[in-house]
Amino acid sequence: MSRSRVVSLVPSITEALASARPDALVGATDWCTHPEGLEVTRVRGTKNPDLAAIRALSPDLVVTTKEENRELDVRRLRAAGLEVWVGDIETVPDAVAAYEELFDDVLGWERPAWLATARELWCGPLPPVSRRVAIPIWRDPWMVVGGRTFTGDLARRLGLENVFGSAERYPHISLEEIDAAGADVVLLPDEPYVFTDADRAAFSTPTELVSGRLLTWYGPSLLEAHASLGR
Repeated sequence: MSRSRVVSLVPSITEALASARPDALVGATDWCTHPEGLEVTRVRGTKNPDLAAIRALSPDLVVTTKEENRELDVRRLRAAGLEVWVGDIETVPDAVAAYEELFDDVLGWERPAWLATARELWCGPLPPVSRRVAIPIWRDPWMVVGGRTFTGDLARRLGLENVFGSAERYPHISLEEIDAAGADVVLLPDEPYVFTDADRAAFSTPTELVSGRLLTWYGPSLLEAHASLGR
């Protein structure tokens, strides 16, 4: 059975679904900014979705992940009689495998062409480490990417070793600890916190501004991320 009314509560997956069947995507969060110009009903955020609005759309599937969405909302949607798929994505191969399951077994849709390319680019042996990095994702308080995260795995597959890779997933940490961690460079993404040039002066370690979407999203952006961040 091919699904024809899907609500996505994960920005990365929204972009992926729209690349295959934009006509079947009926709802998405306010944070689902790609593809640009996507015309669907907005159902608030990933952590505070409008459950009544989702029910009103009568979807035949709601797409979520453990990282992006709350278990409470999944339970409430299921209690309302809706089918909810929950992805568990901590690595790039996890993301590729999740999409293969989603398109083949859950949605009943043809796989988009980018998915095979993503597997070829990202799911091979790990390259040698070329640089050690720290990746803040918030300030006031400071938070960084830690272990068992999609972003940390993506960085490692680009030859970048996360100096906080043995920490919890998203530890709160001081600016001084970031600078003292031994990174060659601090990568400052523009989401979820919008780091700008003004933030670079806070560090004594060299910094680089990078695309948050390319560093943290999984979907068609994986192809652009490999070409851009892998240079």
